[in-house]
Amino acid sequence: MAWTDETINELTRLWQQGLSTSEIGRRIGMSKNAVVGKAHRLGLIARPSPIKRAAPVQPQPPKVVPFNNRGGCSWPIGDPRKDDFHFCGEQAMNGKPYCSQHAAIAYIAPKSNHKSEDAA
Repeated sequence: MAWTDETINELTRLWQQGLSTSEIGRRIGMSKNAVVGKAHRLGLIARPSPIKRAAPVQPQPPKVVPFNNRGGCSWPIGDPRKDDFHFCGEQAMNGKPYCSQHAAIAYIAPKSNHKSEDAA
C-alpha cells in the first residue's frame, strides 16, 4: 500500500496522540516498521523506546583488602566481594605464607616414589 496524503495525515494525527507504532499501523493498514520509517522521514518528534531496559551495570572498582605480610597467615577468609572479607592473620609458619592449620589444608605431602624391595 502506498502512502497517500490521507494516510500521512492520519499517521501524523495518531502520532501526536501518542499511540504506539503498532496501533497506528493497524489503524492505517501499514506495518509497524513502515510507520516508524515514515515518521522518521517526516521528521516527527521521536519518542522513547517502549522496550524496558535495565539500567547499565556500572563496573565496581576492585576492592582493596589490607594485607599484612609481617608473618601473618595469608589464608583468605570469606567472600572478597563482601565487607567482612579478611585474611587469617595468625602466626605463619617459617618459610610459609600460612599458619599451621591452613598449611595443613594447602599443602599435600608428596607420595614416595620408591619401589618396594620385594618387587623385582
